[in-house]
Amino acid sequence: MWLSNFTLVLPNEVVSEGSVRVEDGAIAEIRPEPVAGAAIDGGGRLLMPGFVDLHGDMIEREIAPRPNATMPIDFGIHELDKKLAAAGVTTAFAPSPLRPRASTAMSVRWRPPPQCSRASIACGMICCSITAFTPVTKSPMSGQLPRLSAWLNSDQIDMVSLTDHTPGQGQYNNLQSYILSISERRAISEDMAAEIVAKRIAMRNNPDIEAKLKEIVALSLRHKLSLASHDDDSVEKVAEMHDLGVTISEFPVTAAAAEEARRRGLWTLMGAPNGLRGQSMSGNLSALDAAKAGLLSVIAADYHPAAFVPGIFKLADMVEGGLPAAVAMATGNAARSAGLSDRGEIAVGQRADLVVVEPGDINRIRATFRAGRFVY
Repeated sequence: MWLSNFTLVLPNEVVSEGSVRVEDGAIAEIRPEPVAGAAIDGGGRLLMPGFVDLHGDMIEREIAPRPNATMPIDFGIHELDKKLAAAGVTTAFAPSPLRPRASTAMSVRWRPPPQCSRASIACGMICCSITAFTPVTKSPMSGQLPRLSAWLNSDQIDMVSLTDHTPGQGQYNNLQSYILSISERRAISEDMAAEIVAKRIAMRNNPDIEAKLKEIVALSLRHKLSLASHDDDSVEKVAEMHDLGVTISEFPVTAAAAEEARRRGLWTLMGAPNGLRGQSMSGNLSALDAAKAGLLSVIAADYHPAAFVPGIFKLADMVEGGLPAAVAMATGNAARSAGLSDRGEIAVGQRADLVVVEPGDINRIRATFRAGRFVY
């Protein structure tokens, strides 16, 4: 099947009126001119690789759209999959049954709170539901080693993210701001919110945690998984994570941390919504500032996959290399950082995961292909 007369976003250049031939789910040929009799005429629209989302926090909203309003897990997975396809995501490190490499980003907490969709029981149920459709490829973080070990040994996980949301560091390094946010979100007094924060800090002071962390890392490396850190907020934290074997720094909180991550050869990942809005929700490092400084290498959906396309076009004006470099952040760079070599570029031999974008005042996705097949 020929897709002809598209503006092709290739790894290092943009080619007008180009054509791509898809055969057996892969890209078989690329030409810099239109092809007569093509199955699809793009009319000059942009053709990009499908987006590879390494960090999506969306499944909980589909399973529990409101507190105490839980939906069937299979239903939630299907609903998320439709939204991902419509956003151009063809490989999702979040539950997605139509993807050949779907994943779970559920965490396994040390002490799961009641009625929490990220609790370990719910996590196991979600993993089982996704595995019923396709292998699971992204990981839980965290603490219950027998459960995590079982998932690793059954080849259900391809990435582990080491995440510490203890107040007073990382994403929540401003304690007073965090207390105020809890107070507003839960409609409780600041004193009550401060008590909650104090208890969370006390829970982190557990001598077993560091030992368990090292066991998790050892398990992950033994299985040759991609290993990420989360919310690195200092040069020292980056150094510690790098020495553990981390290769991806997710959401570095400060420019200094991002600089150290890049200096040490780590991939730096930030949210597409941050890039689109020009600021972090938590007042941390802006993705645009990171991109301008050459410190950003990967963007992810985070909490809003529709932000990929507008985020890419905004970043294209900021980064050296323009549109191809910005697209690579959501495609080739993301794939390579996760150890995926078969997707992420419009190149011969790569999977035919493709996104059609119609440029305009609002750049819109018009179609998504997975392995050469329409999924949107």
